Amino acid sequence: QVQLVESGGGSVQAGGSLRLSCAASGDINKRGVIGWFRQAPGKEREGVAAIGRRSGNTYYTDSVKGRFTISQDSAKNTAVYLQMNSLKPEDTAMYFCAAGSDIAISRILNNSEYMYWGQGTQVTVSS
Repeated sequence: QVQLVESGGGSVQAGGSLRLSCAASGDINKRGVIGWFRQAPGKEREGVAAIGRRSGNTYYTDSVKGRFTISQDSAKNTAVYLQMNSLKPEDTAMYFCAAGSDIAISRILNNSEYMYWGQGTQVTVSS
C-alpha cells in the first residue's frame, strides 16, 4: 500500500506562484513514478508532470513546460513537489499526486497507469 497526501494549494492571482507538496509513505518501489494530475470542473483529469523516483527524470505536459517544475526530496525520498510559477487562470483545478510503477515513458502522464492517489488540493488562479 502507498499513501499520498497533498498540500500547498490555495488562491493566487495570475502571474503568481504556488508550491504543492506530496507526502508519500508505504511501499514505493525503486521503479516507482510519482505524477501530478489536475482536474477542472467539467473536464477530464490530465497529467501535468511526473518524475521517476530512481532516475530523477522529469516529464511535463506542453502547457506547463517552462512554468512548472517537479522535484523530489532526495534526502528523505518521501516527498515530491510541484513548483508552479507564472500561474494562469486556466491552471485552476484540483491537483492530485499519484504513484505508479513500471510505466512506459509514452504513457507517463496517463492517469490510468497510476494505482495510488491522494485526495487532492485545490488551486485557484484569478485574473
